[in-house]
Amino acid sequence: MNLGQIGIWNSGLHDESPGAAGEIREAAVELEELGYGAIWLGANPGVRHAAALVAATSRIVVATGILNIWQYDAAEVAAEQAALAAEYPDRFLLGLGASHAELIKDYRKPYSAMVEFLDRLDAAGSRPQDRVLAALGPRMLALSRDRAAGAHPYLITAEHTAKARQILGTAPLLAPEIKVVLEEDPALARAAARAHLALYLTLPNYTGNLLRLGFGEEDLADGGSDRLVDATFAWGGMAAIRERVAEHQKAGADHVVLQVVTGDDVSLPRAQWRELAAGLTPAS
Repeated sequence: MNLGQIGIWNSGLHDESPGAAGEIREAAVELEELGYGAIWLGANPGVRHAAALVAATSRIVVATGILNIWQYDAAEVAAEQAALAAEYPDRFLLGLGASHAELIKDYRKPYSAMVEFLDRLDAAGSRPQDRVLAALGPRMLALSRDRAAGAHPYLITAEHTAKARQILGTAPLLAPEIKVVLEEDPALARAAARAHLALYLTLPNYTGNLLRLGFGEEDLADGGSDRLVDATFAWGGMAAIRERVAEHQKAGADHVVLQVVTGDDVSLPRAQWRELAAGLTPAS
């Protein structure tokens, strides 16, 4: 499965609002034409959401980033995945995640729950090489190495990418998500970043990982310190974005997934995708 070097992460690409489907298909086709290697459907998509975009395009890989294991049945996921793979081989990547205790009513140990979900996927015929795991800590990263094609870490730094590569080894896929603010004014860029960070700084899975990376409690307070924002967001002009992408690639990323932050999580920032493509994708 060829994901290329750069992908796009966006939750609006599986918006089911009336009238949204046409623009979503058009955006997917344009992302392919711009030279991106993969589309990552954010915020708990299902296989069916990916199937629509796979059918609308001809080359680009479509991934779930991330399918929530608490809200889907493993056998049904495996059946949908198999049907999509039979019609469109090597075009769909199943991204799986264990979500957060604050968001799931009957949440329990996420590592054990993920192992059980993977066991059920395997029993239903799903192949490890066709999936990746949302992984931050060492145990989930090791599980990504042993039971999947690799890992898709979210809200991380280049230092985390380097640590993840050490755990994964050389062969597994490492596809970190990077948040991008195309704004050169520091105050405006950091304000946009802090607005986006607000939810994540209430979720211990993320804050715990940031603390492991060497940030202090003071970095997590008041919307996040400048140090935290500058390490977890790529903001500025194209030179700054290229530099941050290169940092992750040098640290071991195979495929970098860009999430353009605009203040509206369900918008399709197509102008910004074009700008990034012009400066980053091989087709440029």
